[in-house]
Amino acid sequence: MTTTDLAVRPLYEGADWDFDRLHTVFAAIEEVGLKDLGLDIYPNQIEVITSEQMLDAYSSIGMPLLYRHWSFGKHFARDEVLYRKGLRGLAYEIVINSNPCISYIMEENTMTMQALVIAHAAFGHNHFFKNNYLFKQWTDADGILDYLSFAKEYVSRCEERYGLTAVERVLDAAHALMNHGVHRYPRRRALDLRLEEKRQKERREHEERMFNDLWRTVPAKADTFSPFSDRDRRRALLGLPEENILYFLEKRAPRLQSWQRELLRIVRHLSQYFYPQRQTKVMNEGCATYCHYRILGLMHERGLITDGAWLEVLHSHTNVIFQPEFDDPRYGGINPYALGFAMMQDIERIATAPTAEDREWFPDFAGHGDAMAVLRDAWANFRDESFVLQYLSPALIRKLKLFHVQDNAREPTMVVEAIHNERGYREIRKSLARQYDIAWAEADLQIVDVDLSGDRKLVLEHRAMNQVVLDEDDARAVLQHLADLWGYEVVLEEIDSASGARLKKHTVGPRTIIGQATVGA
Repeated sequence: MTTTDLAVRPLYEGADWDFDRLHTVFAAIEEVGLKDLGLDIYPNQIEVITSEQMLDAYSSIGMPLLYRHWSFGKHFARDEVLYRKGLRGLAYEIVINSNPCISYIMEENTMTMQALVIAHAAFGHNHFFKNNYLFKQWTDADGILDYLSFAKEYVSRCEERYGLTAVERVLDAAHALMNHGVHRYPRRRALDLRLEEKRQKERREHEERMFNDLWRTVPAKADTFSPFSDRDRRRALLGLPEENILYFLEKRAPRLQSWQRELLRIVRHLSQYFYPQRQTKVMNEGCATYCHYRILGLMHERGLITDGAWLEVLHSHTNVIFQPEFDDPRYGGINPYALGFAMMQDIERIATAPTAEDREWFPDFAGHGDAMAVLRDAWANFRDESFVLQYLSPALIRKLKLFHVQDNAREPTMVVEAIHNERGYREIRKSLARQYDIAWAEADLQIVDVDLSGDRKLVLEHRAMNQVVLDEDDARAVLQHLADLWGYEVVLEEIDSASGARLKKHTVGPRTIIGQATVGA
């Protein structure tokens, strides 16, 4: 049965849903999404869960199959209290970048909301996950579910053997360093997560051999020749500088036991899994929001959903893309749904009905005619920073009333740097794009040296942009976790990226040496 056969009457009426109706609506959405929008997706798996299960998924960073950790329980308790008091709503769905793509939808949703969620997650997000180049480079959709199962089982076995406290101590430290546990450049070959469990024993044996050769030396006297006294040779031996701190600790920390190294590896893989999502929030949500709007809009035009259902879609959709003004108490920055959806619609307009200004700014696709082809190309080949830099148009800048304000803490007043003119459009686009650049927004920390012939002190550098140093309390808290994992003193020097001058120095010693022998080890 096709949507043409069903067009004489709506697929459903009212708010109630059942699995037969859900299956019928899914089939109709699939036909519109694949045929009309040309989406390319992983096979879908739809899971219906309760609000409590949705809260539980919230607490474990959106991964219902993840291992246990006390912080997840804390988040669950907080979110549940806020939800029960009516102070916070819940997401209508959670979607996992896997093959098959798993979408979790709440049983409390109305039939229309289930349709919106399926179009948004099971088709919009699904297409983006499968086709965007960052996800192709950094994630293994085929193996992530098996790896999550392995990780959960491995953490559970460690808890049974070494105790909850010992395991949580490692996970606490690893979570604190999670954002600094990613490789930022493409690796030579894709990582197959399905082989991780099989390779675990082989990897541990090899690394133990390398570890013994590297760390069997003891601190030498001042007048004794040391093979590690040459800084360049020492850095080459240790692979420094290294920005992936968890990777370095997993491979080089002198006191960690093999099971503790494996826990760091698990957290590191999870951090790498989320790395593309941190760089594509605007594009990913914009793609999914545009897809659900287009799919359900076409279904309404063809009589597959009622006017009442379409009004419910518009009500929810408007709430999702709502952008408070800068002086609104609800303002919290630019809503990625709002900006993403606005840019997708603007690209469609430029491709189908361009102005003379559009043809000047976007000669490659203005008047192209096939808006979906242009959008699919953008979804596949850009991340937020480059997407804004390439596609934000003067017309949309005017519509969103964007302008650039220079706020220098060393100056008494703020300065409006760019407005709605030729030069201003380019400056606004450049400044907005920079906000989505991880390299600009996150601290640039690198391990630069280890004192192998002395006290094994670990030395890091922070290349500070515009002389902006790290918050003292946060820096010391994270460095404490790092020192605990390393087992020796850790020094962080903050260096001005422009002049090379040292701005600040932090020194932290281990509070608890995590690698010490534990009961049952």
